[in-house]
Parts: sequence; structure tokens; C-alpha cells
Amino acid sequence: METVNQSNYLGKEKLSKLLVKFAIPCILSLIISCLYNIVDQIFVGNMVGTAGNAATGIIFPITVVGWGASLFFGDGAAAFLSMALGKGETKKIPASVGNAVLMSFVSGIIIIAVAYIGGDGLLTVLGAKDAETLQLASDYGKIIYAMIPLALVQNCLASIIRADGSPKVAMAAMFTGAIINIIGDPIFISFMGISGAAVATILGQFVSFIMCASYLFRSKNFKVNAKSFVPQGKLLGSIMALGTSSFLTQVSIVVITIVNNILLVEYGAMSPYGTVIPLSAFVVIMKLFQIILNIAIGIAAGAQPIVGYNFGAKLNSRVRELLKLILKYTAIVCIVATVFIEAFPSLFIKMFGSDSELYMEFATSCLRIYLSLILFTCLQKVSAIFLQSIGKAHLAAPLSLLRDVLLIIASLIVPIKFGVTGIFWAAPIADVIAFVITLFVMLHVYKSLKTEDGKPDESGEAQAIKESVPGLIITIAREHGSAGKQIGKLVAEKLGIPFYYKEMTALAAQESGLDKEFISDINVNAPAALHSLYLSTEVVQQAVVAQDKVIRKIADQGSCVIVGRAADYVLRDYSNVVNIFIYAPEDYRIRKVMEVYGDSEEEAKKNIRRSDEARGAYYKNISGMTWGDRHNYKLLIDSSIGAEVSADAICRYVQNGV
Repeated sequence: METVNQSNYLGKEKLSKLLVKFAIPCILSLIISCLYNIVDQIFVGNMVGTAGNAATGIIFPITVVGWGASLFFGDGAAAFLSMALGKGETKKIPASVGNAVLMSFVSGIIIIAVAYIGGDGLLTVLGAKDAETLQLASDYGKIIYAMIPLALVQNCLASIIRADGSPKVAMAAMFTGAIINIIGDPIFISFMGISGAAVATILGQFVSFIMCASYLFRSKNFKVNAKSFVPQGKLLGSIMALGTSSFLTQVSIVVITIVNNILLVEYGAMSPYGTVIPLSAFVVIMKLFQIILNIAIGIAAGAQPIVGYNFGAKLNSRVRELLKLILKYTAIVCIVATVFIEAFPSLFIKMFGSDSELYMEFATSCLRIYLSLILFTCLQKVSAIFLQSIGKAHLAAPLSLLRDVLLIIASLIVPIKFGVTGIFWAAPIADVIAFVITLFVMLHVYKSLKTEDGKPDESGEAQAIKESVPGLIITIAREHGSAGKQIGKLVAEKLGIPFYYKEMTALAAQESGLDKEFISDINVNAPAALHSLYLSTEVVQQAVVAQDKVIRKIADQGSCVIVGRAADYVLRDYSNVVNIFIYAPEDYRIRKVMEVYGDSEEEAKKNIRRSDEARGAYYKNISGMTWGDRHNYKLLIDSSIGAEVSADAICRYVQNGV
């Protein structure tokens, strides 16, 4: 079984192409997730009335708390996974996923307990002051609460699935759930009133959960087992630090919603609009606000695996370019949205129902005010997500809160003079101040990425080696579970030369026209007894020839480290080639495979045997010689002494022994 890390295409592929691939499914996933609430608002507003919209707005803060908890652990685990892949440190990924899923579920149980125990008293605190709104909110909430634990797990897994390189899977899960909700809303509402909207929502959420949970059995870069779900305090601390920005963003939304609900009721009662119109209008405006914000967040969150990988791999020029692309696309989306909202506000308000001219007058005016500087809002939020992606939680967390804290302060002050509409004017005021502060922070971060170019230090020993052995080529063959790839990457970093592993299969695919995954697996695609026959087939030989050609092209470019693919034999006629074989005791390799892949001891033994047999058969077919024969290598290393020590030993040998 080959290493399950993503291939280096995140560090090689054109950035605009990568961003489109990852961001579009992420945007669609987030937009679709909004549909759960938005579709409810549309059908409830048209089938139940303005009071129904106000009631769902009362439940909104509770669901957002759950959303925040799932992102706390899900986005944290996603960032952890991406950076781990970039660094080539995959050991803790399964446990990070398991711990994130567990804590999301536990958070859901806590929210259920608080919501049910709090009952109508909690809903009253959230803004349900009149009897009709309170009853509708209670009917809707009691059903919504039941699905919160599984909904949180689903949302947590969606972030992880995107980071694992499968954004379309996350999107498909969200899309399926949304379709079920859209179809179910008019049917169930017609029979059950506002409770029917809640039933349609939880049915969609449950199907989305099943689809995301099933991904754990076919993930690309990790494999979870029962041990992955055992809480690990230190690991959870790392995950939570990376997810703090996402969590605080959601918590701030809750605080803003609660504060605004209370203020809208208070100041609305002193205005011609009463209490229900401002509350209902605010709910609708926040839904439209969320759609635009989620598109921007989708761009930044979709880029998170790419940013995290390249930052982990110290490819800072690509990280800087990604930041510029994220900000550029965010600005385009927000400018277009602002033009449409300012030009056609009534069109958007009417989608959610309209009970009176007075309501339309208030809602359209406040929509224009609240979203007038949505551009600044989104640029500020995506900057915080970017900082989270590169592990700068100490900057991401306060920036996530900045705009919202300012908004709360402004919401408390501005209405004193301007009344109920002043609550909406607080948004653009907060946006301007938050944007200016964020701009200064991001300029500083950008400059630091520019000075920290991420190139390995080529002074001292590494420079001496490159000068004494120009065109140095190191090939590494290794037993499965001996950490050979990790050691090879460390050697390349220490010497400041390129490292090649999965990249060779991608290049060979371009050379031959064959599928990249097929070429990657040519030495494991057949049972051991049939390896010779399989490797002799025409299509496999075509792949082998293409791969050998690529290996020689790589070697012709200069110094490098090449892992696997019988490179020692392919480059047998080259000078300055150091062929190394890495092995380890069986018990050490079994432990390594169990740690990295989450295999049981029996599975680890089986996979080690199968993988080594496949490598041996491939090498025999290519060279006619025996794989692992000490006569074919210049240096043999027992890696049980440790990956770092092994890499240092190789570097010393290259300097002194060539």
C-alpha cells in the first residue's frame, strides 16, 4: 500500500486552476447549506406569514452556535490536515479527524440539552416577545434541535472532506440534502404549518450526514479506526487553535443576532413599524447577507487546502499569489452583488413574502443600508480565513471578531439618535473601521511572506555538498513502513535540492497519455502470483517506458532526490548517483504502518508483505535483478534509528563517501 498523501499537485498545478477546482464546490456547498434556512424563510414567509419569518429568526442563533462548533473542530482539522500534507507529516491526521468528529457530536448534545431545558424562556431572551412569535418559534425549534448533533458532524466532515481533496463529495452531500428540503417544505408546511418546515430541514440534514459519514470509508489521505476517536488533549488543542477564527466568526453572528433582535423590538416599538416588521426584515436581510458572505468564505475556505499545503511546503511565492487571487475574486463577487442589491432591493425582499407596503418600505431601505459596504465585510472575513490557513491563529481570531465587535458597539450607540434604522447603519460604520485595521495587518503578513521565501538554507554543509558534488542524484528504494519517503524528503530539504515521488507519475501520465492513478499503481494492481504476467502487458510496458523517460529527464536537470520506481536501475549509466536502500525490523515497520494508516496489526503485516512483494516483482521486471540486494546499493540504512538521524547519516555519507 503506497503512501496516501496527496500528490504534490497542490504545490505544482497552476494556482488559478486549483482555486477554481476547490473553491467552486466549496462555494456551492456553503450556498446550498444556506438554502436550508433560506428555503424555509421563503416558504414560511409566503405560506405562514411575516410572524413565521420572525419565529425562524429567533431559532437562528441556536443553529448558528451549532454551526460554529462544527467549524471550530471541522475547519481546525481541515487546516491541520492541509498543513500536515504539505509538511509530509501524516501520522496524526486520522486522530485529528476522529477527534474533530467526536467533539462536534458532543457539542450538538450540549446544545440540545440547553435548548430543551431553556424552553420558552430561552426563546424569550432571544427576542420572542409576543405570544404568536413565541409559539411559532417553539413549534419550529423543538424539531430542529433533534438533528443538531448529526448536522454538526456532517458540517465538520464537509470541511475535512474538502481538505482531503474531494470538494465535489462535500458539495454533493449538501446539494442532496438541500433538494430534499426544497421538495419537502411546501408539502410538509401545507399539512403541519411551520413545524413542516423543520421536518423537511432535518430530513435533508440526515441524508447529507449519511453521505459525508460514508466518506470516512474511502478517504484519500487518512484512514480512521476506533482509536482515532479517543480524545487527545494536545491534538485537540492544535485543532481548536486553527479553528478558533471560524468559531468566533459564528459566535459573533449569534451575539449580533441576539443584540439586534432585542434592539429591534425595543426601538421598533417606538416607531411606526412596530416590533414584528423590523424583526422580520432583519431576518430576511441577514439571509441575503449570508449568501454573499458565504460565496466569499467559500473562495477562502476552498483555497484553504491549497494555502495550507503550500505554506507547509514553504512555497511562499505561491502562498502570496493565492492571497492575491482570493482577494481579487472576492472583490469581483461583492461588487456585482452590491450593484444588484442597490439597484433592485425590492426584488430580493419580495422573494421572502410581503405583508404590507409599510414592511416593503422599511425592508428595502434597510437592505440597501446594511449591505452597502459588503465588499469591506467580505475582504475582512476572507483575510481572517487566510491567516487561519497558514496557522496564524493569533491574528486570525481577533480579525474574525473585529468587525462584529465594532458592529455591536455601533448598534448600541447609533440608534440612540437615529432610531430603529440606526441599527442597520451600524454595519457600514463597522465595515470601514474593520477594513482599515485588517488592511494594515495583511500588508504586514504579505511582507513577512515575501522575506521568508521558504527556500532551504543552502549555507554550510548543504552548500558544501552541492559544490563538491555538482549534479548529485540520490535514489532511495525502501521497504514498506520504513519511512523511506519521509527520509528522502528530509534529505532533499537538508541539501536544498528537489524531491520527486508522486510527481513522477503525473509527468509520466502526460508523457504516455495514460491515467495518473493507473501509472501510480502499476506495481500493486495485480495479485503477487500474476505480477510477472501483468507487468509484461503492453499497456503496463508503455507506462514503464514513459516513467523511465521522465526519471532520466529529471536527472538531466541536476541534483535531486528520487524515491522508488527502480530509479537506481534506470539511472545506472549516470555518474554522481548515490543509490540507497532503507529497511527496518518488521516490528518497527508494523508499528509505523499502524500509526500512519490506522491498520490493525494483522492488516499491517498483510500490507507490508503485499507491498514488498509488489515492489520486488516490479524491480525484477525492470532490471532482471533482485530488489533489496545489498550489492545494488551504495548505502543501506536501518531507519529504526529515526527518520531525522537517518537523513543526517545520508547527508554525511554524500559529503564524505562519494
